Amino acid sequence: MKSETWIFGICTIFFVLVSPAYWFITYDWTGTSALTMTTLLAGMVTLYLGFHAKKMDPRPEDRKDGEIADGAGELGFFPPYSWWPLWCALTLGVCVYGVAMGAWWLFIIGVALGALALSGWIFEYYRGVHAH
Repeated sequence: MKSETWIFGICTIFFVLVSPAYWFITYDWTGTSALTMTTLLAGMVTLYLGFHAKKMDPRPEDRKDGEIADGAGELGFFPPYSWWPLWCALTLGVCVYGVAMGAWWLFIIGVALGALALSGWIFEYYRGVHAH
């Protein structure tokens, strides 16, 4: 993860330099705000990757003598298909539509259905065919 840390660190430095330059050239608050938030986001990712790179053992791609075969083996759990993200997205759409139309009752219905959809997505692997 050290290479990824360096990549995001270089991006952070770039955005630190570009943000004030953009402000002095254009005096545009919108673009400057977006560049500032981009700088903070890149810095946050850099810190996260840097902390985790120090805590974990070097991966094969982080070592100079790493071989392709060193990365073989189990990579983790990847869930099969799921319908729950669709229901979560639809209820979020109902909530946004309710806010946009000023129909707060529709927003409340969307929140209630969203809570059901989100709990179904979270507890999907505790019951049924894919339970472990």
